[in-house]
Formats: sequence, C-alpha cells, structure tokens
Amino acid sequence: MSRYITRLDQAVAALGDAEVQALVVSDLTNVRYLCGYVGSNGTLVVSPSRRVLLTDFRYLQSAAAQTKGVEIVEAGRDLAQKLAGVIGEIAATRVGFESAHVSHARHARMVADLPGVELVPTSGIVESVRIRKDADEIDVIARASTIADLAFQACVDGVFRGRTEREVAWELGSIMRAAGADGPSFDIIVASGERGAMPHAVPADVPIPADTLVTVDLGAALEGYVSDCTRTFATGSPSDELLRIYDVCLQAQLAAVQAVRPGISGAELDAVARTQITEAGYGDFFRHGLGHGVGLQVHEDPGARPESNDMLQTGMTITVEPGIYVPDLGGCRIEDLCVVTDGGCDVVTSFPKGLITVDS
Repeated sequence: MSRYITRLDQAVAALGDAEVQALVVSDLTNVRYLCGYVGSNGTLVVSPSRRVLLTDFRYLQSAAAQTKGVEIVEAGRDLAQKLAGVIGEIAATRVGFESAHVSHARHARMVADLPGVELVPTSGIVESVRIRKDADEIDVIARASTIADLAFQACVDGVFRGRTEREVAWELGSIMRAAGADGPSFDIIVASGERGAMPHAVPADVPIPADTLVTVDLGAALEGYVSDCTRTFATGSPSDELLRIYDVCLQAQLAAVQAVRPGISGAELDAVARTQITEAGYGDFFRHGLGHGVGLQVHEDPGARPESNDMLQTGMTITVEPGIYVPDLGGCRIEDLCVVTDGGCDVVTSFPKGLITVDS
C-alpha cells in the first residue's frame, strides 16, 4: 500500500511544472492508480497539504479498505458541492483539472461552484507518473500475459476446429477467465481469411476456413492491469503470398523487439519495422503505429508511431506489433509486450512466434 503514498507524492511534485496549487483528478483510472480506489464514482483532490477522495455512500466501506494515503469524504452522487468545500478548505486559488476527462457541463458546474478560483486545464500530470511501471505492476502484467498464453495454446490444440470466429473469441475469453483472469483486456479479435486484412476486425459468424492465416489478438485483465499479444496462425497450406507476408512481418517484428532500449524514440522504433516492411514491398499495407504502452489500460503512453516524440525509458512498457493487411487476400500481425530495461528490454509475452499450423 505504500506505493500509493509514493505515487501521490510524485503527483504533488508534478504540480509545480503545471503551475497549479491543487489538481482535481476525475479520470477513474488515474484515481485508482494514485490511491487504489475501485468504484464507479470518485474524484481525487491532490495538493501539498491534503489528498482527499470524494465518493458517495455506496463506496465508503470499500474505499476505506482499498485506499492508502487519502482522506475519504462522503459526497452526493455528483460530488460537486463537497468538491467546492475541499478546494475552499485548502485555500487553493489556481486549480488544475484533467481537461481530457472533464465534460463541458461539469466544467461549467465547477466554474459556478468555485468563484474566485482559476481553473487550469492540464494534461498528462498523472499519466507522466503512470508511464514508468514499478516491479509490482510489471509482475501483474507478466502474470496476465501468462494467462493469455493459455488461450493461444488452445488455438494450437484445436479450438478453431468447426467453430466460427465469434465462437472462438468467446471460447478464448472463457479459457482466460477459468485460469483466473478478470476477463479479456479488450474485445478479442479473431480474423481469418480475407477478414485478416482488417486490423481490428470484429469476430463474425463465419467458419474459419482452411489454407489461410488467422490473426488472434487478445490479452488478459488481472488485478486492474492488462496484457496484450497477437499471434497469427496458419490453417492448412496458405498461399505463397500469405506465407511471404508472414515472414516479412515476423522479421520486422524481431528486428524491432531487438531495438527496444532506453533512449530510442517512438518514431525511431517504428521506423525499424516500417523500413523492413517497406523495402519488402508492403509499406502501403502497414498503416498503423508499431506500438503503445500497456498498464491499467490497454492503450497508454508511450507511443511508437512515425509522428511520436516519446522517448523510451527504463520501466516503460511498449508493444511491438507490425502488421501487413492486403485487401481481398488476408493479413498478419505479430505482437509482443516489452518492458524497457537498462540494457534493452524484457519480453513478457512468451508464446512462440514461428508460424504454427492448426486445424480449422
């Protein structure tokens, strides 16, 4: 629980750069990260003098058990009146709010309730703390990845046989839950045949065909954290073109994983894979970024994209997931989740990446 006190201290230390005396944290993921609170209604006020969690009567007992380092104040469901009272008590006249997570209506209410207080839109204060994972976070993410490996193993063991994409996705989610996951990290992607050319295809009520590639993208949610991994399988004997696509994607992915290290930018890392894919003639068919951070959410900073200025640092997570998607033919994506270390990276997704042929 002491980790929450450390995180709160780090958030307070970041207030100076934002030139605010207090921060209203309304994004529930950020609230959970800072103090451990898990509930659907809560706002955290962070300042050098006080750290106050506002919630309603439904969550008072659970909040007391979950949190560390914060005062818990009961408020009505909209939390607004008590928020004004807390801001008044700490005598803050310049208060930051999370601009990406506050609606126009809520902002108007805050302005009305806080006369004489300058409300300052801020961005990324808590996220700048969240971006580097501690050992406990990495351990949970690694355990979630191990659970996800069981779903990939089921693909090898015959889960495709006689099933539709949608049925396979449901079964894979059930396997992870049975192994202890809270559920999938996100809606599982199972994309076979020509549908593999859609990077985020929604599993359809279509049987998985023979002699093609099948992309499976999934992760497990565990103790608030998530994993993310993609593997592409062969059913029977895919065409020579599909086999070449797989090989090009795999070699680009291996090169990019090898390049993950502190000090490389997201754009530079993206270019490692993108250059190889482009030189092989498939550059027009790789149109998303190479990767993203993973933690309490499946898409976090840093980003690895052509336009990214993020610099990788020890303790960050980053996915490495090049993909090639050819309309009317099919596609391939291979993804690992990496933790940046002083000497490079540790890959927490361990399921084999060589092309595996399975029954459909």
